[in-house]
Amino acid sequence: MTPVPAATTPAAAFAALHRAAAAPFLIPNAWDHASASVLAAQGFPAIGTTSLGVAAAAGLPDGAGATRAETLLLTRRLGPGPYLLSVDAESGFGDDPDEVAELARELAEAGAVGINLEDGRRDGTLAPVALHAAKIAAVKAAVPDLFVNARTDTYWLGGGDESATTHRLQSYEQAGADGVFVPGLTDPAAITALVKRLETPLNILYAPSGLTVPQLGDLGVRRVSLGSLLFRTALGAAMGAAADIRSGRPVPGGGPTYAQVQALAGPAYTGPGHRG
Repeated sequence: MTPVPAATTPAAAFAALHRAAAAPFLIPNAWDHASASVLAAQGFPAIGTTSLGVAAAAGLPDGAGATRAETLLLTRRLGPGPYLLSVDAESGFGDDPDEVAELARELAEAGAVGINLEDGRRDGTLAPVALHAAKIAAVKAAVPDLFVNARTDTYWLGGGDESATTHRLQSYEQAGADGVFVPGLTDPAAITALVKRLETPLNILYAPSGLTVPQLGDLGVRRVSLGSLLFRTALGAAMGAAADIRSGRPVPGGGPTYAQVQALAGPAYTGPGHRG
């Protein structure tokens, strides 16, 4: 497990995790207080959020700019937690760089030390490079200490053009991005080539059928995200357990008890409706 580097501020500690020499920084992604808490209890120094998990829990579409309020609310819930928090903010929930910067300021005030900004759009196209770069620049001007992980969806939406990927990421670096993220990139040769062209840490999305975290580290990857994998795994486990019970099959144990989950709530609630 990657230890939290000694640093003067949480933001500096988060940035330093991307420069640890031993192995890539593995950041799991949570979708609520309970999932973030159990991951932190496993020793992960930083937790990300997954936009799919946030959207699905609210009954809203992912990647459609529909979960600004839910994302901010979750950040306010998770921000005080005993871990470093990075927030998946989709494309910033708008195309106005000033509005995106204002959202970033609110997220930072709620406790986030990092933010993911993607250039994929709700219609399945990629945002113009200049527009996404302007969002990054506006965020860094508004909240200089916030770690901006600039994501490009060239491999998910654009067919995986290496030249276009490099151009976009280098433009985002010039705009002030602290790190860059290419979900869907799995080819070792392409990863190695991209690392050599970049100035900032490269983030890769873990693929269960792909390279291991140590193997990605050997290629020069500095950050590995789990994205929505844990959320989808949890849903799959729930679906499987329900199907087994309905069919009369035994359900494997091993999950947390009621008391253990209840303990995740922290101090006793004393707000409206508390019976004392």
